Amino acid sequence: MASIRMKQVDAVVVGGGWAGSIMAKELTEAGLGVVMLERGADRSTASDGAYPGSLDELQANFRHKIFQNLSRTSVTIRNTPDQTALPYRQMSAFLPGEGVGGAGLHWSGVHFRMPPDDLVLRSKVVEKYGEKFIPEGMNLQDYGVTYDELEPFFDRAEKVFGTSGEAYMVDGRVVGKGNYFAPSRSDHFPLPALKDVYGANMFRKAAEAVGFHPYSMPAANASAQYTNPYGVQMGPCNFCGYCSGYACYMYSKASPNVNILPALRSDPKFELRDRSHVLRVELDSSKTKAIGVTYLDRDGNEVFQPADLVIVAAFQFHNVHLMLLSGIGKPYDPVANAGVVGRNFVYQNVTTTTAWFDKTVYTNQFIGTGGGGVAFDDFNSENFDHGPLGFIGGSPVWVNQAGIKGIAAAKLGGPPGTPHWGSAWKKAMVDTYQHSVRMDAHGTNMAYRDVYLDLDPTWKDAYGMPLLRMTFDWKDNDIRMNRYVVSQIAKVTRAMGARDVHLGQRQPGERFDTRYYQTTHLAGGAVMGEDPKTSALNRYLQSWDVSNVFVIGANAFPQGTGYNPTGMVAALAYWSAHHIRSTYLKNPGPLVQM
Repeated sequence: MASIRMKQVDAVVVGGGWAGSIMAKELTEAGLGVVMLERGADRSTASDGAYPGSLDELQANFRHKIFQNLSRTSVTIRNTPDQTALPYRQMSAFLPGEGVGGAGLHWSGVHFRMPPDDLVLRSKVVEKYGEKFIPEGMNLQDYGVTYDELEPFFDRAEKVFGTSGEAYMVDGRVVGKGNYFAPSRSDHFPLPALKDVYGANMFRKAAEAVGFHPYSMPAANASAQYTNPYGVQMGPCNFCGYCSGYACYMYSKASPNVNILPALRSDPKFELRDRSHVLRVELDSSKTKAIGVTYLDRDGNEVFQPADLVIVAAFQFHNVHLMLLSGIGKPYDPVANAGVVGRNFVYQNVTTTTAWFDKTVYTNQFIGTGGGGVAFDDFNSENFDHGPLGFIGGSPVWVNQAGIKGIAAAKLGGPPGTPHWGSAWKKAMVDTYQHSVRMDAHGTNMAYRDVYLDLDPTWKDAYGMPLLRMTFDWKDNDIRMNRYVVSQIAKVTRAMGARDVHLGQRQPGERFDTRYYQTTHLAGGAVMGEDPKTSALNRYLQSWDVSNVFVIGANAFPQGTGYNPTGMVAALAYWSAHHIRSTYLKNPGPLVQM
């Protein structure tokens, strides 16, 4: 038993990132007393983004100042179930955040809405190609919620984030040069799109010339001064290139610390406790109701915080881990393909193509914005015919120049075959930095029966808890998707006039390798849906088994999407909060009957 018992509160929120901050703000507005528990330190842009000290590439991108402390807790990783998993000891393939703001403090700012077809992907694939088109072992599922239902909450998130972009269609009318494939919106973006950097403008013109549909990427980097619905102000982005891995010293990049917490901290119904590591959600004797959470405070004391409502809103990994440690939901068994917690773990399938240009073409890669750029969606979602190709999924393609800094520039090298040292390497490095453009295929990753999360039987964290174990590898469907989409990039690089190109294609049989950065877009593991046999959460992100627990985050995604997850996470948080406020609080209990 915990040595300290706190006073009962209406709601406890686990995690101080985007999802937790949104939920805390919504619940305090509903009149609830809310305690937020964040395991990392308190952070603010005023301190962590103070100029000029915050613009330290070595500290931020290589010593990972505002990222998770892997010496305290991590995950173990293996490719297949017959292997022994080993701990992830150094930041490389993915970079979880830690501290108030979470990954929302160090993210880049790419802010998409989920494509409508992705939300009903299984139904759409079966309708168009038949059920036999789904590969054996692929756990393809619908979300249980539609785009039309989520649209008001996508809109709400964009207004809170101060998102810059250009709409294609509003209220069913074509209004601009935005994404041709995007669904209709109820309103324009709150801010105009960011300007193109030079390489992105080259990409735009070439993509249009070969018949694709380029558009300005929606970015939570303010293109102008902005005040959001909470009364919080943002400054205009100056394209400094210090976005990903940094707290924005210009107050231009949306973060919980800039866009929500200043309003939330002043609310007397809200209390933030940093350096509070939650060990488990405590359940009553029936195991169907949460009575609060147990956590370790900053002094190492075990504390019990009783609460009527528990919101688990940490990073995807941590949400799944906490459910497993707390006994909420049946753990997934890949042999029987039964159970739900740990099922449908997915990642992001990203590769980068580099094109080199004439020595008179300077691409100025030191300039950048985290979320800005130019993309085309012709091979994303269900925007193209998969039938003759034989795979499921897709990928947007984009130039998202976020600003290459000194140390990163030294790692660029040159085309394949370039030496890794000496005068030839130096010459190639300078050539790449000055005269190249990088294009990403930012693709989907489907869910598979033998790709999952569970508790490691051997390794424990600094608190004596089993580490989360990740069993993950690339599959043939996703490799073939990547190879097809990247082959289309070759048309664009030719139209751009590239003198040399390295196409970033996955190779047949390629294995997932933790040494190389992919993204931090981890998803699934505790997914939402309409069937409690295949989902841990109902369509409102409420636990099927413990009705006063809601689990908010990318863990709810049944399969990977071609887009960055933050926009969808924010919309789901507002969606869930809306139904808690409008329905659950009036009559606590399951919002969906099994």
